[in-house]
Amino acid sequence: MKRYADRRVLVTGAGGGLGSEICARLSAEGARVAAADLAGTDLGPLLDSLTGTGHLALELDVADEQQWRDATSQLEAAWGGLDVLVNNAAIGSIATVEDEERDTWDRVVAVDQTGVWLGMKHVGPLLERTGGGSIVNVASILGSTGGLGNSIAYHAAKGAVRTMTKNAALHWATRGVRVNSLHPGFIETPQLIERFGGSPRHQAMLANTPMGRLGTPAEIAGAVAFLGSDDAGYMTGSEVYADGGWTAR
Repeated sequence: MKRYADRRVLVTGAGGGLGSEICARLSAEGARVAAADLAGTDLGPLLDSLTGTGHLALELDVADEQQWRDATSQLEAAWGGLDVLVNNAAIGSIATVEDEERDTWDRVVAVDQTGVWLGMKHVGPLLERTGGGSIVNVASILGSTGGLGNSIAYHAAKGAVRTMTKNAALHWATRGVRVNSLHPGFIETPQLIERFGGSPRHQAMLANTPMGRLGTPAEIAGAVAFLGSDDAGYMTGSEVYADGGWTAR
């Protein structure tokens, strides 16, 4: 199914396990993909693995407004516009409300919250000028639940993504730009397994997920592909949960 034929897509945090899977899924459906990540991230192997041609690699720290300006200008110069933005880049911290450090708090909020706002601020008008499009903000179940009682900075940032999405959806509702949030549960990326595999936290993730397993990056990429496509054409300001039943409790 080529739902993304002739579509131009920007994916942030493309070098991670989830971001790379999103790029792969959208390219397989026909998209030209601009894979964006921090300077020093080698995106060459990812681009070489994607289906089709014409893909781009962009250096982008999502917390840096000038880099968003530069990325938007590069996309307009290279492609003449954009059809879909996937705000996927994120970092985390598992510290509690008492133990979190201010520097870590500020960086998590800068990337996970401010970075999403800057993406919408600079890319949203480009989508509108192109003739409309879709923004998919990758939030988290930890933006709408108490989770495991830690990760306070991540909760704060992802909760903000949830409500910013609704606000932006209303802003663009009659102007051709749809904005929806996707809320994954715990996903079995290489980074998660390397950091937590076999730990008590890993066991708590499994024990609190009704399906009894972690999600896969491919399952989340499939949800992103749906939200960005015309199949979700009457959806804006929506929250989609892909969490193995976590929020059904």
